[in-house]
Amino acid sequence: MENTNKNILTTEQEEQLRAPITAYVEDIQKQIDAMRAEGSTKVQNLRNELIHVKNDKTLDAKEANDKSVAIHKQIEEAKVVENKHKDEIKALVAKAEGYLKENYKSKYLDPVNASCDAQLAQAKEKYAAALDTLKKEHDANLAKLSDKHEIKDENYVYKNRQFDAKMTYQNEVQAIKDRRHEAFTYEYHLIDNLRMSKFTFSQKQAQKWENYRYTFNKKQFFLKNGLYIVIVAIFIFLAIITPIVKHTQLFTVTNVLNILQQASPRMFLALGVAGLILLTGTDLSVGRMVGMGMVTATIIMHQGVNTGAVFGHIFDFTAWPMAGKALFALLMCVILTTAFATVAGFFMAKFRMHPFISTMSNMLIIFGLVTYATKGVSFGAIDAQIPQMFIPKINGFPTIILWAVAAIFVVWFIWNKTTLGKNLYAVGGNPEAATVSGISVFKTTLSAFILAGIMYGIGAWLECNRMVGSGSAAYGQGWDMDAIAACVVGGVSFTGGIGKISGVVVGVLIFTSLTYSLTILGIDTNLQFVFEGIIILAAVTLDCLKYVQKK
Repeated sequence: MENTNKNILTTEQEEQLRAPITAYVEDIQKQIDAMRAEGSTKVQNLRNELIHVKNDKTLDAKEANDKSVAIHKQIEEAKVVENKHKDEIKALVAKAEGYLKENYKSKYLDPVNASCDAQLAQAKEKYAAALDTLKKEHDANLAKLSDKHEIKDENYVYKNRQFDAKMTYQNEVQAIKDRRHEAFTYEYHLIDNLRMSKFTFSQKQAQKWENYRYTFNKKQFFLKNGLYIVIVAIFIFLAIITPIVKHTQLFTVTNVLNILQQASPRMFLALGVAGLILLTGTDLSVGRMVGMGMVTATIIMHQGVNTGAVFGHIFDFTAWPMAGKALFALLMCVILTTAFATVAGFFMAKFRMHPFISTMSNMLIIFGLVTYATKGVSFGAIDAQIPQMFIPKINGFPTIILWAVAAIFVVWFIWNKTTLGKNLYAVGGNPEAATVSGISVFKTTLSAFILAGIMYGIGAWLECNRMVGSGSAAYGQGWDMDAIAACVVGGVSFTGGIGKISGVVVGVLIFTSLTYSLTILGIDTNLQFVFEGIIILAAVTLDCLKYVQKK
C-alpha cells in the first residue's frame, strides 16, 4: 500500500528507531557472552555432550564411564567460572533491562503502534473507497443490461470483486497486526538472549497476553465459548431472581455441596460415555444401566430380607458383613454393566454397527429383563450403615465428591498419559489413518466400551448409596441424555477425536446446577427438559459449525 501519510513509518524509518536500542543492548550482550563463554555456555554445551555420550551405542561401558567422568570434571570447572561472573552478569542484565524499560516503549514501540494505527485507518479508507467504486461501476453496468442471464453474470462478477477487495483489505490488516506484534516481541528477543530464556513471571505473563491478543479471533471465540457465556448469563439471572421469588439465596455453601453431591454419580456416567463420543459413538443404554445397577445394589445391600423377588427368588444377604455386602454389590454392578457395554462395543467394533443401534438394543434388553425379573417393583432401602461407611459426611462435607474427583483423575490419566488414550483420539479423529499406523480399531473401541461399563457400574452403586436404596428398573430414565448432553456441552465433539476431561466435568456441573436451580425456583420438571433440550441443540449446532468451518 502506497504511503501517503507522514505518520506511517517506512521499514527503513522503523529500523532507524530500533538501531540505537539494539546497538546498546548488543554491546552489553557481547560483554555477557564473553563472561559466559567459559561458564554458563560451556556448562550447557558439556551437558549436551554428556547426553550424547550416554546415548552413544558405539561406546562400551568403560569408555562411556571415562568420558562421563571427564565431562563431569569439566562441568565442575566451568561452574566455578560461572559463579565467579554471576554477580557481574546479573548487574549487566539489570542494566540492559533498565535501559529497555526506559527507552524501548517510548522511543520505538509507541511510534510503531502509532504508525500501525494510522496505517489501519488508511487501509479502512482505501477499502471503503474501493467498495464505493465497485458499487458505482456495478450500477452503471446494470443500467446497460436487460437480459436476465447477463444481469446474473454481472451480479456474480460484482460479488467476486467485492470478495477480492475484502481479501486485499484483510491481508493489509493482518500485515499491520504482524508488524505490531513483531515490534512487541523484539524486546523479548533481546531479553531472551540476556537471560538465556529464563524470563521472570511478569515477562512470561506479558508475552502470554500479547500472544493471546495476536491470535484472538472474535468469530472463533464466540463459536468456542458462546454457549458458556449464555449459560453464565442464565445462572447470573437465576442467582438474581431466586432471592426475589423464593426469598432464599441460590448459591449458598449448602446448595453448592448439594449440587456437587448430586453431580458425583453422574460424573461417572459422563466420563464413561465421553470416551464413546470421542470415537464418534454414543450410548443410549446409560439410564437403563443405572436402573440395573440400582436394583442389583439394593438387593444385595438391602436392610433385612428382600421384600421383592428376582425371577421368583427372594435373596437374603442379612448374614453378610456390611462391608462385604457393599463390596460384593459394587463388584456385581461393575460386572453386569461392563458385560452389557462390552456386547454393544463388540457389535460396533466387529460389524461396524452404528452405536445408536447396538446401545438402543442394549437399552431395550436391559429394561425388559430387569422389569420382567423384578415385576417392576422398587426394592426399598439399603442398610443405612453402608452409606455412612463408604460416603460419610465429614463436618457437613459429602465425601461422595471425593469419589468423583478420583474418577476424574483416573480417566484424565487414561486419556492423556496412556497408549489407550492416544489411540482413542487417533481412532476418533481418523480410523483409517489409525489402522494404517498399526492401531487396532477393534481393541480400542472395545476398550472404550469396557471402560464405560466400569464407570456406569461404579456410578450406579454410588447413586444407590446416595439415595439409600430405592432401586427399580425405571430408575435412571433420561440419564443417558443427561450424560451425553454434558459431554457435548463440555466440548466433546460427535465428529470424533476432540474433547477434554475438563470439558466433561464442566458439562456435568452445568446441567446438575441448572436442574437444581430450576427445582428451587419451582419450575415444572417437564419445562426443565425443554431448557435442557435447547442447550443440547445449541451445543451441537455450535459443534457442527466448528466442524464445517474446519473442513
